[in-house]
Amino acid sequence: MSDLEDDDVPQLSSHALAALQEFYAEKNQCGGDKYNVGRIEENWQLSQFWYSQETALHLAKEVTAAAGEGGRVACVSTPSVYLKLRELHREDLAVHLFEYDRRFSIYGEEFIFYDYNNPLDFPVNIAPHSFDIVIADPPYLSEECLRKTSETIKYLTQGKILLCTGAVMEEEAAKLLGVKMCKFIPKHTRTLANEFRCYLNYDSQLDHDM
Repeated sequence: MSDLEDDDVPQLSSHALAALQEFYAEKNQCGGDKYNVGRIEENWQLSQFWYSQETALHLAKEVTAAAGEGGRVACVSTPSVYLKLRELHREDLAVHLFEYDRRFSIYGEEFIFYDYNNPLDFPVNIAPHSFDIVIADPPYLSEECLRKTSETIKYLTQGKILLCTGAVMEEEAAKLLGVKMCKFIPKHTRTLANEFRCYLNYDSQLDHDM
């Protein structure tokens, strides 16, 4: 049987070739950049504002140190910190993301759907006080949102709390969670209208040499 002539070899149209290249580009992105903070875009309607890479890294290192070896971390409405933790390949940490945005369900069992309006609505496998540290960023600057998110935080944590919210919530945060504003000032990829701060209830490097 003779070889096929060049004219008999199937050829892709320019449109099909472009589609194929796009497919492989997306496939590569899902592999190497699976945990890239910018992979999933902010949804302003959900009051989403991602931390800068530097801030996400700083906070990820902080909760890693606070949780300790083999620790458990709950990221409540803080997807950029969750992604940075996983980007650091700290497989010794158990990390769960409690998040309303179902786009993050691509991360499998580590994603837990969370609506602050139902602050204690968790799967049966989420036991009370089962996380060494909870880092939380309530989606809205309101007393109601912080109060309900605080119920979640107090249910999940064994003690340590790292809260990220507006400076205007300082008094309310202290009353609800016993946290104090620290020196570290978090930054976002976009400029926010309100001053943003971090609050802690334990001794941390975030409150030293900043």
